[in-house]
Amino acid sequence: MPHETALIATIAVGLGLAFILGYIATKLSLPAIVGYLLAGVAVGPFSPGYTADTGLATQLAEIGVILLMFGVGLHFSLRDLMNVRRVVVPGALVGMTALTLAGTGLATLWGWTIGSAITFGLCICISSTVVVIRSFEQRSSLATGAGKLAIGWMVVEDLVMVVALVMLPALAPIMGGIAGENAGTPLWMALGLTLLKVAVFSALMYFVGRRTIPWLLWQVARTGSRELFTLSVLASALGIAVGAAVLFDVSFALGAFFAGLVVSESDMSHQAAADALPLKDAFAVLFFVSVGMLFDPGILLREPIKVLSVVAIVMLLKPAVAAFMLLRLRKSTHSALNVGASLGEIGEFSFILAGLAVSLELLDADGRSLILAAAILSISLNPLLYTALPRVREWLHTRARLINAIEQPSDTPVDADATMHDHAIIVGYGRVGGTIGRALAQRNEKFMVIEHDRVLVDRLREQGIMTVYGDAARPGILDKASPKLARLLVVATPDPFQARQVVELAREVKPDLDIVVRTHTSAEQAYFEKLQVGRAVMGERELALGMAHYALVALGHGDDVADQQVDELRAIGVSERAARI
Repeated sequence: MPHETALIATIAVGLGLAFILGYIATKLSLPAIVGYLLAGVAVGPFSPGYTADTGLATQLAEIGVILLMFGVGLHFSLRDLMNVRRVVVPGALVGMTALTLAGTGLATLWGWTIGSAITFGLCICISSTVVVIRSFEQRSSLATGAGKLAIGWMVVEDLVMVVALVMLPALAPIMGGIAGENAGTPLWMALGLTLLKVAVFSALMYFVGRRTIPWLLWQVARTGSRELFTLSVLASALGIAVGAAVLFDVSFALGAFFAGLVVSESDMSHQAAADALPLKDAFAVLFFVSVGMLFDPGILLREPIKVLSVVAIVMLLKPAVAAFMLLRLRKSTHSALNVGASLGEIGEFSFILAGLAVSLELLDADGRSLILAAAILSISLNPLLYTALPRVREWLHTRARLINAIEQPSDTPVDADATMHDHAIIVGYGRVGGTIGRALAQRNEKFMVIEHDRVLVDRLREQGIMTVYGDAARPGILDKASPKLARLLVVATPDPFQARQVVELAREVKPDLDIVVRTHTSAEQAYFEKLQVGRAVMGERELALGMAHYALVALGHGDDVADQQVDELRAIGVSERAARI
C-alpha cells in the first residue's frame, strides 16, 4: 500500500475491524475492549494478512490518551487533587513498590539477571490510565470519591514513571544493559533536572496557564464561531501535552491532564467538553488496537506458566495491596474495593518503559512479549474483578475484626451519650446527608452522623456534630449511634450494597425503627419497600416528579391539581414495584 495512504488505511482498518470484533464480543457478553484488542492482533505484524502501520497506530493512540486525560482534567479540580494527596501518594507508592518487588522476585526465579528482573518489575507496577478512567466513566462514577481517588492514584503513578524513564538510561550500565543517550550525566543531576522540569511546568500551568488559557477561550467564544472554539480547545489540549513532553520531559498524558485542570478554571469548561471531546472515544479504541498490534500470540504457547504468573500478580496482588492501603488510610470498603479493582491491569506506560528497556538491552523480545501478554489478558479480564466485588464486600462485612485490624484505630471514638434518645441517625454526610442534617439542625432535632471519611468526621466534630467514624454496614459501628433509642434512620450513602447492609443490621437491632433510604434504581426501591422501610427515595424519580409538578403549574394548573397528579404517578410507581415483588 502506498505510504501516502498508510494513515487513512490504519484508521479505516483499525476502526472498522474494532467495530466488528467489538460488536461480536458484546454479543458474547464479553467487554468490547476484548474485540478492540483482537482487532489489533489481527492487523499486527505477528498475524498473517494485512499489516497496519504500527508506528502510526501508536501515535494515533497517543492522541486518544491525550484527549482522555484532558477530559478528566476538565472534570477534576485542583482542590480535588489536593484533598486526596494524603491518601493517593502513600497508597500509590506502596502499591508500586509491592508490584515491583513481586515482579523482580518472579523474574529472579526464572533465572533472569537482577537488572532485567528489576526492570520487569517496574514495567508491571503501573496501571493503565485509559482502562482506569474508562471503567469509572462506564459506571458513571468518575466524580465519586472512589473516582477521584483513582485519578489521583494514576497521577502519582505517572509522575513516578516520568522519573523512572529518566533514571533507567543512566542506571542501565550498572544493571547490565548498555549506556543510554544521557549515560555521561551523573544520576543525581539527571534526576534533579527532571524534578526541576516537572516543578517548573506545574508552576507555569498554575500561575500562568490558569489565567491566560481560560481568558483566551473566552475571547474565542465571544467571536460566536463554534468551529473556532472547538479548534482552540483541541489546540490547547494537544499543544500543552506536546509542549510538556518536548520542553519539560513530562508525559503526554500528564501534560494533557494539567491542561484540562487549567481549562476547568474557566466558565467555558462544560462547552469545551461538549465540543472537543467526542473524538476521544474513537481514539481510545485505536489505543487498544495499537496494543493488540504489538502482541506476539506465540508467547502464550511458549511460556504459558510465566504469562499466567504475571497476570495473577497484576490482577490479584495489586488490587489487594491497593485495597489494603486505602482501608489502612481509613477509606470506606466501597471505595477501597472499587479503586483496587480498577487498578488490576497494566497499560500504556508499561509499553513505553518496556520499549526503552529493550533498546537498553535490559529486556529481550520475549520479556516485552510477556508484558504485552499480561497487559492484554489483564485488560480483557479486568471487568471480572468488578463482577466479583459484591461477594468480596459481603465476605469482608462478615469479618469486622479483620477490617478493624487493618485500619488505623480512631483517636477519638464517639458513642451516643446518655442524653441521645429519640434521635435521628444519618448514614453518609455528603450532599444528600448534609442537606438533611442542616434541615434537622435548624429545627433543633437531635441527630448523629456515621461517616467513613476521616477528614469530614474531624470537621463535623469541630462543628459540634456528634459523629461516629466508620462504615455503618459493619457490625458494631451502627451500635455506637444507639439505634435502639433512635426514632429515625436516614441512609444517605450512594452505595446500594452498603445501604442494604445498614438497613438489615438496623432491622435486627430494632425491627420497628423508621427508615428512609436513598436508592438509584427501581429494583433497589422495590427491595427496600419489601423490607418495609418508611420511604425508599429514588433520586431520578423524585426529580422527575418535582419537574412534572412545576410543568403542570407553569401550564396553568393549580397546585392542588399538580399535587394530585404527582401523587397518582407516585402510587402507580409503588403498585408497579409491588407487582414485580
